[in-house]
Amino acid sequence: MTQINMAHLSERSTSGSKINFAVFEAKPTSGNNAALLHQLTQAARASGLRVDQSALAYKLGSRVMFEGDPNLVKYLAKGWYPQWTHSISI
Repeated sequence: MTQINMAHLSERSTSGSKINFAVFEAKPTSGNNAALLHQLTQAARASGLRVDQSALAYKLGSRVMFEGDPNLVKYLAKGWYPQWTHSISI
C-alpha cells in the first residue's frame, strides 16, 4: 500500500452552493493521470469523504501543477498551495 497526502476542503461555488473537493499529492508513473485521479477519488469516497470535484497536485521544478476537474484546477491555480488534511492508502 502507498500513502498519499490529500486535502479535503469545502468552498462556496459561484452559484453559492457548497462544493466538497479533494486534492491529492500524486503524479502517476505511467502517465495515466485520469486513472490515478479516479482511483484516489474513489478511495476517498469509500473512506466516507464527500468529493464533488478532485485534482492531482505535484511539483514540476519549483511550480505546483494541478490536473483534474477543470473548474477546480482553475480555482487552485489562482494561488492555492497544498495544506494536507488527510492521507489515504491505495
